[in-house]
Parts: sequence; C-alpha cells; structure tokens
Amino acid sequence: MSAELLGIYRPGDTFLHRRRAGTKLLGLMVASIVVVVVHGPVSAVVFVAVALGLLAWSGARLDVTLRAMRGLLVMAVLLGAWTVWQSGWPRSVEVVGDLVALLLLATTLTVTTPVDEVMDAVVHGLRPLRPLGVDPEQVGLAFSLMLRAIPSTLTLAGEARDAALARGLERSPRARLVPLVIRVVARARETGDALHARGVGDQH
Repeated sequence: MSAELLGIYRPGDTFLHRRRAGTKLLGLMVASIVVVVVHGPVSAVVFVAVALGLLAWSGARLDVTLRAMRGLLVMAVLLGAWTVWQSGWPRSVEVVGDLVALLLLATTLTVTTPVDEVMDAVVHGLRPLRPLGVDPEQVGLAFSLMLRAIPSTLTLAGEARDAALARGLERSPRARLVPLVIRVVARARETGDALHARGVGDQH
C-alpha cells in the first residue's frame, strides 16, 4: 500500500466506522483468504464489485482514493499485460481482479479506521502469544514505526530528487541515491537513539 493510502482516514458514522478495528482486521484476513482460495475470472470480477461497494459504503471520496492508488493501479495494469502474454486473458483477469479487490478492501480499512486503532488491535491480538516469547508491545511499535517511516522516506526521496534537478543532475542516479541513503540512515539513527533514551528495547 502506498504512503498516501495510509493517511486517507475519513471520520464518519457508517456501519464500518462503528466496528472495532480488530473485527475489521479479522474480516480483512478472512476476505483475503477467500479471494486467494477461490479461483476464476468471474469470481475475481465479483470480488472487485463487492470491494468497490464496501469502499463506497465507507464514505470514501473515490477521486481521492483513486488518486492515492494510481501507482498501484498502474502496476496492476502492467501485471495484467504480462499475465495475458504468459497465460491468456482468463488468468490475467483473475490475477489482476484479485489484486485490485485486495487493495480496495485494505483501503476500506484505512478509510474507516485510524492507524493507531489498527496498531492497538494488532497488539491486543498478539497478547495470547506472550507465553511463546512474543512481545506484543514491541511488535506494535515496530509496525507503527514502519508505517510512519514510509511517508517520511518518500518525502526525503522527493527532496533528494528536487535537489538533483536544481543542480542539473536529474539523470544521475548517484545524485539522488547517495543523499537519500545518508538522510534515511541518519533519520533511522535518530529514531533509534530516541527509543534507546526512553528505555525501549532494553533487555531486563
């Protein structure tokens, strides 16, 4: 999922908004299994229609959502073209349809659920695994940091690209990648130092 999709939560009072984050996560898991297990182009088209219906029901603005998904949709089209060449139209419709349905379902979750609630649900769901050595809070923190790092990294990439353009080095991969890597590593070290200062990750 793109970074833009992580930030398109829209407050509302729909049926989906009123459901708990854990319930929606479980529903997404079950729906994903069904989409993957059931085969055929017809079922894929049905899944896309149902997912679109759920997304519209959530109150999402389709123009904003589609704009946020444009990169993923382009990838889906390219994947579809390659699958047509390799396996024919029926298989292509199934693969692309299943992928788009999953993207739409996941987007519906982000539209109706704040990221913090999703993280809390992940932590709550992992608590039964604590006797096996799993630390739910640490896992939840890792997910949270990952989600917040995606838009931050993309912002740094955009700044590195603009700096390269300003210097007339838009065709130089080095002019983009080297500053980006340095800044990403510096940001990661700052985050690690801040967590360490708060005692996060210390072994007792």
